[in-house]
Amino acid sequence: MTPPAVPPGVLTPLPDPSSLTPAAALAALASETSRTGTPFLELFKHGTLSVEIYKPDRVDRQQPHTRDEIYVVIAGRGTFVIGPGGGHRHPFEPGQVLFVPAGVVHRFKISTPDFATGASFYGPEGGKRAHPPRLQ
Repeated sequence: MTPPAVPPGVLTPLPDPSSLTPAAALAALASETSRTGTPFLELFKHGTLSVEIYKPDRVDRQQPHTRDEIYVVIAGRGTFVIGPGGGHRHPFEPGQVLFVPAGVVHRFKISTPDFATGASFYGPEGGKRAHPPRLQ
């Protein structure tokens, strides 16, 4: 069966957009990192949604982002620090989902060398502040 064509405006460095698996994403990132040294790669983009993979080398040096963001930890363990001055600390492990509102300082304190996470940015610049996040 032939995979469907990628719609216009959808970016993907993977040959088949349905192959957004952790293994395929990590392989694509390894190739990009060897060429450019960057620890992240945008895998998919549609509308305001941008899906990336992020695998820093031991130290997370990212800055606050301009849009809301969801992380899904792929591998590794450590502590997620969110808020000014190291506000709140949460242990993380594979499979964990973490939300960060736009503009909020955050960092992964990485305990294992295999750390990697998916990151999805979405919504308007400045984030969606009208409704606070809630679990259902």
